[in-house]
Amino acid sequence: MKLTDPIESVLKSKGSHRVLSVTPDQPVYDAIKKMAEESVGALLVMADNKLVGILSERDYARKVILKGHSSKDTPIRDIMSSPVVYVTPQNTVDESMTIMTNHHFRHLPVLKGDTVVGVVSIGDLVKWIITGQAHTIHELEGYITGTYPR
Repeated sequence: MKLTDPIESVLKSKGSHRVLSVTPDQPVYDAIKKMAEESVGALLVMADNKLVGILSERDYARKVILKGHSSKDTPIRDIMSSPVVYVTPQNTVDESMTIMTNHHFRHLPVLKGDTVVGVVSIGDLVKWIITGQAHTIHELEGYITGTYPR
């Protein structure tokens, strides 16, 4: 598990390929409720099976709450982030982390052509790197103590 691994590997390790989404015409309240029920911090916004935006808790806090709008009266299209920055399954963990850091994102959709194949979070990528480092440490300890390889 390295920085040079493709995002495709991270998606496979997550197990679930479920993509949670809302439509642009739904009220923001529906999206916030879904985020709470699913314990996620962002949802993709899909129209006619195409990715048109992404909605995060940060969007909600900054564009609804702080502006005094009602989440039940505000459509998602009014606060979603669009156009969406995304990666492909072939992009690396390092490239994805760089995109997320530069744009201050915590969630990044993964598209193959026009089809959404998953979403990676900064937590997914950090977990990937930490797991790889733990494996390397274990191998180095074995090498130092003379028990590697087995």
